[in-house]
Amino acid sequence: MIGGGQLARMTHQAAIPLGQSLKVLATSEEDSAALVAPNVEIGHHADLEALQTFAQGCDVVTFDHEHVPGEHLRALESAGVSVQPRPDALLHAQDKLVMRRELAALGLPVPAFAEVTEVAEVLSFGSEHGWPCVLKTARGGYDGRGVWMLHDAAEAEATVAELLAGGAPLLVEQAVPLRRELAALVARSPFGQGAVWPLVETVQQDGICVQVLSPAPDASAELVEQAQNIALTVAEQLGVTGVLAVELFETDEGLVINELAMRPHNSGHWTIEGARTSQFEQHVRAVLDYPLGSTEQTAPAVVMANLLGAPVKPEMGVDERLHHLFARYPHAKVHLYGKGERPGRKLGHINVLGEDMDEIREQARLAAHWLSHAEWLDGYESH
Repeated sequence: MIGGGQLARMTHQAAIPLGQSLKVLATSEEDSAALVAPNVEIGHHADLEALQTFAQGCDVVTFDHEHVPGEHLRALESAGVSVQPRPDALLHAQDKLVMRRELAALGLPVPAFAEVTEVAEVLSFGSEHGWPCVLKTARGGYDGRGVWMLHDAAEAEATVAELLAGGAPLLVEQAVPLRRELAALVARSPFGQGAVWPLVETVQQDGICVQVLSPAPDASAELVEQAQNIALTVAEQLGVTGVLAVELFETDEGLVINELAMRPHNSGHWTIEGARTSQFEQHVRAVLDYPLGSTEQTAPAVVMANLLGAPVKPEMGVDERLHHLFARYPHAKVHLYGKGERPGRKLGHINVLGEDMDEIREQARLAAHWLSHAEWLDGYESH
């Protein structure tokens, strides 16, 4: 796996019961996966020579992020390396403009969009589709980065001119009046077998996912089927192998595709305890072309809460915080990524399973806040 972050760390853990050994290309010995995996090479994902050396002896090469240059991946393929997902598919997760054009050509629901090469194009788009508009970098943005809400023409002129001067490839999209955000998670093998998990709701705060609710509350059977069919269609038509996450907006008019990720995804962390086959195990199965595992949910309700670094690092150590958390919520499942604490950083996540969605959602919220801040929120005594 190219990339040594938390996704590689959790994929390594899932590979062990399958009798597999995950080799990791990390940028540092302190990377999340490098702290736990026995077979680690240090190198940069944009260094072709490092990639070629790393790929030697691997059955398959896959990723925990989308930032590997496509030309490097094609060079690996030309040398006989099995790259999963293949570069032509991965491009749609690397370049939002390529993704939008292809999905629109397939007749899938996407917001109105346009490439941006000059300020006038954004002003024209805003006049046609209305303000506000959403400006995005075509490559590299995530967790709210690389996204700007343009509320009027004056704001657009200032923002776009500055970004274009910096050489950023840009696109503009219509702002979608959404009810909520959803995610459809699927997997596909090179053989063509597909599998789909329950549709989930993702709860965002300041552009970062803070909770995932499975199954998505109050989602009709028709909505679930539509979302899952969209994701399976994307996987098949783009030739995706491994796990694919399709982020969706639910609107009054129906579903709209927001983003794609061709790797294990934050919206699927709940599957570690919440599904018969986690997204990490399924990704290993899929890229190795094994038959895929059951995606049945293991409890009526599952909530994942992200652990985000507090504004001020708590004086109480993580071990002591865990002690108190497990004493209060012995059923909570904690996954820490081995990262140093800093404000807003994803340090880990907590999964809570149960019968009642509202109850376990509140438990997950309180548990995550305690573990990151070392302070109990109001409501602790009621649980």
